[in-house]
Amino acid sequence: MIKAKQRLSRLNHKSQISNQKSSLESFLDIESQVVSCRRCPRLVAWREEAARNPPRRFAGQRYWARPVPAFGDPSGRILIVGLAPAAHGGNRTGRVFTGDESGNFLFEALHAVGLSNQPRSIHRDDGLELHGALLSAACRCAPPANRPLPVELENCREFLEREIAILPRPRVLVALGALAFETILRAIAASSGLTLPRPRPRFAHGGRYRIGEELVFATYHPSQQNTFTGKLTQGMLRDVLRRAKRAAAITRAPSPLPSPPAGGRGSG
Repeated sequence: MIKAKQRLSRLNHKSQISNQKSSLESFLDIESQVVSCRRCPRLVAWREEAARNPPRRFAGQRYWARPVPAFGDPSGRILIVGLAPAAHGGNRTGRVFTGDESGNFLFEALHAVGLSNQPRSIHRDDGLELHGALLSAACRCAPPANRPLPVELENCREFLEREIAILPRPRVLVALGALAFETILRAIAASSGLTLPRPRPRFAHGGRYRIGEELVFATYHPSQQNTFTGKLTQGMLRDVLRRAKRAAAITRAPSPLPSPPAGGRGSG
């Protein structure tokens, strides 16, 4: 009986490794398509214009100036979705929520709840890792005035649908803000063929939603407008992340993290 249990444990372990390898391969395939995307002329022009005209504090730095892929653990059970890279944050560093105050606020909370190995996200080579979570965005390019157009969100949604699909179940989605929440709803509906419930779920900070087989949590976006005014505090964000972590039942150790392809313009 003991030997049979040991064999079963080894088989389950091999199956888990195989699934993680498949998730990583799928993730890298999505990543390569994201960073080469030029579907939205307005966004292409803006991200490159921002790189040519950086503020004084970033003068002389090489900007990524391409779409920013997801970052983290592609075999994790939590997908955290923000709005879009900042023109002089992710668009500069090449990593989502990296190099700006919104990212610092988010990673302080992720670290506090055990989803990140450090509380700051500075650049792509800073040793940052996520445990059990993947961090993505509704729009992969920095948009003018931080407001992507509906057609631009639609163009990016395919990537989000594919990222949702590679996460193992039970999986949990966390929306950072109302636009990310709406994009998640559309992605779930499109990928599953599900008709969204009526009345349509409405965004609310701290909200918990069951959409078909998917579980979604919502929080205000960690923008400076929200964090500096106290609309979103560390305690509020950490509470949502802890609830998401409990729902995903994360107990395993961290796995190695891929980063964007090394070729091209590089990070700041």
